[in-house]
Amino acid sequence: MKYFYLFFFCMLASISFQSCENETENTNSIPLEYYEELNISYGNDSNQTFDLYLPANRTPATKTLILVHGGGWSSGDKADMDAIKNLIQQDLPNLAVANTNYRLADANNPPYPMQIDDITSVINYLKNNKDTYTISDSFGFIGISAGGHLALLWSYAFDTNNNINMVCSIVGPTNLTDPAYLNNNSVELQAMLDLYGVTTDISFLEEVSPLHRVTASAPPTILFYGGQDPLIPATQGTNLRDKLIDLNVTNQFTLYPTGGHGWVGIELLDTWLNLKAFTQNQL
Repeated sequence: MKYFYLFFFCMLASISFQSCENETENTNSIPLEYYEELNISYGNDSNQTFDLYLPANRTPATKTLILVHGGGWSSGDKADMDAIKNLIQQDLPNLAVANTNYRLADANNPPYPMQIDDITSVINYLKNNKDTYTISDSFGFIGISAGGHLALLWSYAFDTNNNINMVCSIVGPTNLTDPAYLNNNSVELQAMLDLYGVTTDISFLEEVSPLHRVTASAPPTILFYGGQDPLIPATQGTNLRDKLIDLNVTNQFTLYPTGGHGWVGIELLDTWLNLKAFTQNQL
């Protein structure tokens, strides 16, 4: 995933953003100023924190993009998404951004339902404090790799109040019952999948797979995958795309034939331009 972060960083090297300003009282004559709050705690674990960035001139109708980092469910940090956060602030300046950490999985702490519960806690925190922050209870997701999987799964199976207006997965797993996974011979890939259980039955794998949880009420979805990805077979994207079409769910799908688990240059610029336009239309 370093290609994504490096490219976004390079795109933003010449851009500076104003530093954190104090929150001011919202009145009819004094617009709200830009505000950021870092490492907001939503639980007792040190990884249960998120950063919140609120645009100037926001209103109770302001929507929030929630960023979910990758790392195979067992590593990664919200700092990995900072460059994407900066792009959002530059090109989508009317949106709030919540950049999230979540508890990381290990041999004693499987990712499910732990990480889904963490996303639920973040969303509940934002909803419960929407008046304090002057934002709405409408959200979108951008997730990369494992973060894409979590964003899709939460949006499809756990958004009981229909708060999610759009979801983006960049190289996120969608189907843990894919034969390309069940019959793989990759040590690295299998170590990642084993976090969900070495002898897990098919019904559980379906439970944690966005492909098997998506319904006709799913939010608009935009997907990006690489044709040469050693960790995420192209079928993870194409099969979900096909099911979204069958369910008549608004969706957009891009496959970069020579892309791996990340891409650079014109293809990555294409990713951002398409994602920006989709967000503007759907969120």
